[in-house]
Amino acid sequence: MWYNNIMDRNLVDMLGYGVDTFSFEDAVEYIMSHHGQIVTINPEMIEYANKNSDLKKVINNAEMVVPDGIGVQIGLKILGHNVKRVPGVDLGKELLKRANYQKKSVAFIGAKPEVVKKAVNNIKSELADLNVVYSHDGYFENNLEIFNELKSCSPDLVLVALGSPKQEFFISELKSLLPDSVMIGLGGSFDVWAGAVKRAPVIYQKLGLEWLYRTITEPKRFKRIFPALPIFALKVFKERLLNK
Repeated sequence: MWYNNIMDRNLVDMLGYGVDTFSFEDAVEYIMSHHGQIVTINPEMIEYANKNSDLKKVINNAEMVVPDGIGVQIGLKILGHNVKRVPGVDLGKELLKRANYQKKSVAFIGAKPEVVKKAVNNIKSELADLNVVYSHDGYFENNLEIFNELKSCSPDLVLVALGSPKQEFFISELKSLLPDSVMIGLGGSFDVWAGAVKRAPVIYQKLGLEWLYRTITEPKRFKRIFPALPIFALKVFKERLLNK
């Protein structure tokens, strides 16, 4: 536990998944006083979990589930919940800033070897006192070996960028070995921090259209987003009609 703070979770249900309603600032404060798994949920993850009961269980057993994608924010709005999205890349960066300030230890797992190395170097050039006790790329076959190495250095904050659902399963298994750590799945955030992927212009970020910018600049993402996004939207509308 990083410091004491009186704050409770307030979850809303969307398609059978509990989603936290914290603002960005309150999410950070809650995380800083707790531990466990943080899931940065988006429509593609929900659609995958609808076909994979193990992933659905992992999501609903997480200690926090933040609406990372604009699709989730819109879905919640349709259901009558005014919840702002909490972008995983921004949340991860803020947690690193807090770890730097509070002298907490950090681990990075994921991405290509050159990417994770560059991401760590870039972050450390910005946060000079950050205590990075472990880093490893995402190309490994044996989870147990990584788990043992992480257990030996016991980081306070573990950032995992293995892509979904691999990162969610990885963290879920790791929780029992590091019961006092905060662990968050961050998808492609290391690529952004390393400068390997350019983040969407601010106007796209403010409009919640980062997914559109990345789809335009990385056409291969199209197959991942579609048809997951329209199917997700139809299911949310159906749930709204059923709950009227």
